[in-house]
Amino acid sequence: MAPSTQFEVAQPPNDAITAIVFAPDFPNRFLVSSWDKNVYLYEVVDGAEQANLIEKFEHRAPVLDVCFGATHEEAFTAGLDHQVSRIDLASGDQSVLSKHEKPVRSVIYSPQHSILVSASWDNTLHIHDTAPNSSHPVLTIPLPNKPHAMAASPSKLVVAMTARLVHIYDLPTLASALASPNPPSTIAPWQQRESSLKFLTRAVSCMPNDAGYATSSIEGRVAVEWFEDTAESQARKYAFKCHRQQDESSGGGDVVYPVNALAFHPVYGTFASGGGDGTVALWDAEAKRRMRQYQKFSDSVAALAFSGHGKYLAVGVCPGFETGMEDYSGEGRAHVLIRELGETEAKGKGSK
Repeated sequence: MAPSTQFEVAQPPNDAITAIVFAPDFPNRFLVSSWDKNVYLYEVVDGAEQANLIEKFEHRAPVLDVCFGATHEEAFTAGLDHQVSRIDLASGDQSVLSKHEKPVRSVIYSPQHSILVSASWDNTLHIHDTAPNSSHPVLTIPLPNKPHAMAASPSKLVVAMTARLVHIYDLPTLASALASPNPPSTIAPWQQRESSLKFLTRAVSCMPNDAGYATSSIEGRVAVEWFEDTAESQARKYAFKCHRQQDESSGGGDVVYPVNALAFHPVYGTFASGGGDGTVALWDAEAKRRMRQYQKFSDSVAALAFSGHGKYLAVGVCPGFETGMEDYSGEGRAHVLIRELGETEAKGKGSK
């Protein structure tokens, strides 16, 4: 069995990292978005313990999120310039798909339904048809509150908002409405839920088997829930404390950190969490246990992503806001690390 290895990516962003994502059809390629107004495209070199910067794509304002499209040559971004943009990663050409009235927090592409969803602080979702020369107008869905995190499974879209609201949308319904010659003025969510966590949601990630999702909060907790709306299924949901450190100065109390990032392993269905305490942990959702915790990084863990084949875990590290914003400086302190996982490192107790 090959041992796990870990290395740092050369030429990282110059400021805080906002998102990391691997390509769906090219597992060694990944994108990183940053407050430095750039999106970075890297490629891991197998067996060489290195990842090379292929290109970076400058934007007008800090980029808050990025995702790949249908292939590794297409990407979509969301940012403080209020725009949802498309990047042709081969040519470098950029185009604007839509404009929100306020910054765009999240952007997600659904390969199963060929639609792009953006979530903005103007309290709307935009549903885009990304097909070349599409004549379908952007579909706008109003939200009751400001969205803070969004994730998609093969059939569901999970949007977490302020006031502990969670809306779950049916992706086939969204795709059908977008393609309709007379699209509806609004679309009701498939389910409306109240978060199992008492504090603001920080991250959301969906299970690869389409069964449910995990959310994390600014108050060192993670909740795991299932989509199926039955009493039996809902009885399975649970939440737990994590990313806390003992405060020796206060006689044994905990220092609580935000859980900034979540990512499910695409093969085994276990998941990783990253926190403001500078650590990454692997969890078995079914067995409800922590499998392992990695060494402490130099700063807060801001973003996590598994590659499509599950071989690599990318970790974005940069200063967080744990000590307040007055002395915040992310410049020159952002790092991207790649962990090549051992063969069964992310395998849960019940995994085959």
